Amino acid sequence: MSKSLTRLPYVEHGDPDGVPVVMLHGVTDSWRSFEPVLPHLPDDIRAIAVTQRGHGDAPKPERGYLIEDMARDAVELLDDLGIERAVVVGHSMGSWVTQRIAIDYPERLLGVVLAGSFKSAVARDTALAAELRALGDVPDPITYQHALEWQESTVARPIDAGQMDVFVRESLKMPARIWTAAFNGFAEIDQREELAEMTVPALLVWGDRDAFIPRETQDELLETLSDARLEVYEGVGHAVHWEQPERFAADIVEFSRYCAGLPLSR
Repeated sequence: MSKSLTRLPYVEHGDPDGVPVVMLHGVTDSWRSFEPVLPHLPDDIRAIAVTQRGHGDAPKPERGYLIEDMARDAVELLDDLGIERAVVVGHSMGSWVTQRIAIDYPERLLGVVLAGSFKSAVARDTALAAELRALGDVPDPITYQHALEWQESTVARPIDAGQMDVFVRESLKMPARIWTAAFNGFAEIDQREELAEMTVPALLVWGDRDAFIPRETQDELLETLSDARLEVYEGVGHAVHWEQPERFAADIVEFSRYCAGLPLSR
């Protein structure tokens, strides 16, 4: 493994003394993936939206794009910020990173939110592994049209054109070599047995029109995890937090307060 990177780009929202909630985006995205969500979070949530290595304006080393590398980055950021334990929210790729944090650093977690989460043992699914590798076969340099088609595939209904343009332009900051390395790494993921040992609470969030992930994957995760529940967003695609940011924020708030032992608002 390569040496981890610290001081990744991030933005904070809320009271520094609030419940720490670290937000990890999907592949080709950046902290701005959570831009629609942040305004809906109350001050008692200390939200920290991170740009992971290789993405957006983060450092882009020659290697080190396994989820283990990104999990270590996230924990080092917690160290830098003086945060002992946090709720970690991961979307898509970020959910795999979050799973890895739960495996390697369980003592740093209050709970996890796995949004649009793939199965935990991709390497055992030959068809899925091949599909992910194919998604890493991209033009070099990445074109605006390719990035647009990629991002549009993650939603079931159109979102604001200006916001989509932001997401596409963030994707263009990711070099083709890293895009390919990330997807090839996804195809090798196999951590189901390790994940079964996770004891922190988990909230699964899934859109029933997700073009990448079937309901069966969420059921498999529910069977694997010892303390998990599922929220289904009807009529919503893979990027649940883009299509329904207000509901997503509300679910994060309630779950984070529960994990921190605070009173719930509903």
